Amino acid sequence: MRLLLVEDSARLAALLGEAVREAGWRLDAVGTMAEAEAAIAVTDFDLILLDLGLPDGDGLELLRAIRRASDVTPVLILTARGTVEERIAGLDAGADDYLVKPFHHREFLARCRAMLRRSPTALQPVLVAGRLAYDPAAALLTADGTPIALPPRERALCETLMRDIGRLVPRRRLETTLSDYDSELTANALDLAVSRLRKRLDGTGSGVEIATVRGLGYLMRECSSEGVDEEAP
Repeated sequence: MRLLLVEDSARLAALLGEAVREAGWRLDAVGTMAEAEAAIAVTDFDLILLDLGLPDGDGLELLRAIRRASDVTPVLILTARGTVEERIAGLDAGADDYLVKPFHHREFLARCRAMLRRSPTALQPVLVAGRLAYDPAAALLTADGTPIALPPRERALCETLMRDIGRLVPRRRLETTLSDYDSELTANALDLAVSRLRKRLDGTGSGVEIATVRGLGYLMRECSSEGVDEEAP
C-alpha cells in the first residue's frame, strides 16, 4: 500500500510518517499543492492524506482537480477546519473521509485501514509463496495461518520478494523499497535486511528460501525444506 501525505507542517508530517510506516505502508510526503500534483501525475497511490491549508493554495482546489481528472483514489482530509459547514464542503468536494486536528494517531490509522480496505489494491488476492501469505491491506504476514511479526522494512522487503516469487528482484529495486523506510541507506543495508528476514522466517515452516544472485539481487523461491543464506546457481 502506498500513501501520499500532503502536509506543510514538517513536525506533523514526521509524526504521521512514522505512524504510517510502522503500520507497514509506504509513504510519500510533500508540502505543497504543486508537489502533490507532480507526485500524483507519476505515481498510483492507494490513499491520499490531504491537509487543506497549504502554502500555495487551498487543498480543496487540489481535491476538486483530482476528481475532475476522474481519479477515484480515496482521500482523507486532515485539517483544523472543524465546523459542520467546513466538513460538508470537504465531503462535497470529493473527500471520502474527514478528520479534524488534533486527532489521536490510533483513530487516524483506523480510518486509513477502513479506506484502504476499499482500495483497488485491497481487492487483489492475498500474496502466497510456499506456506507464507501476505495481506497488503492489513500488512499481515502469516505462515500456515500463524502471524509472523516483522519490522516495517523487513515486511516491505518480504512483500516485494513475494510479489516476484521465483524471479530475480534486482538490488536497485530492493534498495528503493528500503529507502521508503530509511532515507540514508548504508552500503550493506540491503544485505543486512535480507539476513534479518531470513532469520525471522527460519523455523516458521514458511516453505520458502531467499537465494542470493551474487552482484545482481535476490529471489524468493519455494523449497521442500528450509534454506538459509543459499546462493542461487
